Amino acid sequence: MNFADRILYLRKSKGISQEELADKVGVSRQAVSKWESEQSMPDVEKIIIMSDYFNVTTDYILKGIEIVENKEEKSKEIVGKVFYIASTALIVIGLLCAIGEWYEKQTMSSIYGSMIIQVVGVFEYFLAKVISKENSSFYVKWLNTIIIAFIPISMITSYISELIFKVGGGISPYPIGIFHSFVFLLVYLIVIMVSYAYLKKQNKFLI
Repeated sequence: MNFADRILYLRKSKGISQEELADKVGVSRQAVSKWESEQSMPDVEKIIIMSDYFNVTTDYILKGIEIVENKEEKSKEIVGKVFYIASTALIVIGLLCAIGEWYEKQTMSSIYGSMIIQVVGVFEYFLAKVISKENSSFYVKWLNTIIIAFIPISMITSYISELIFKVGGGISPYPIGIFHSFVFLLVYLIVIMVSYAYLKKQNKFLI
């Protein structure tokens, strides 16, 4: 693995784009592209910034020389990544269970267990932040946010659709009927776009 491959590997491991890395280092996206295609080399200052950001030595970036990490720290990092993935999985499972239970029983009490699963998923996410020094990737944050928002938004918009259009299927965890679906999609798309923009901006300045 040469210098260009190591920069590419580190960037992809961090889950960021060339543009995001360029912002972190203080160069243009084209400069990062040239580094990764072996067309140019960053100066010493940029290499130091990248070594701090990627939590590796300058020797690793320049020569591929790795320092053996503390086993305990490495173990914590792996556990943290597993918990990040598990948190998203639990939040998705909770949503699907809530939809299934509501479809079958049509009662709020039937989805409490599913919501508890989602709460456990959220707990795992924050536990991962405590255990691991690594932040979750942008997409883990974004997916968790929009999946968690699904049921509350559906319940709020089902109430709004009944209030405004005088039709609906009760306060439900997923869209029911054309009016509820319309209001839900409108609000949910706004939440998706706003959360994407906010987390993207937050991730941009997070080092």
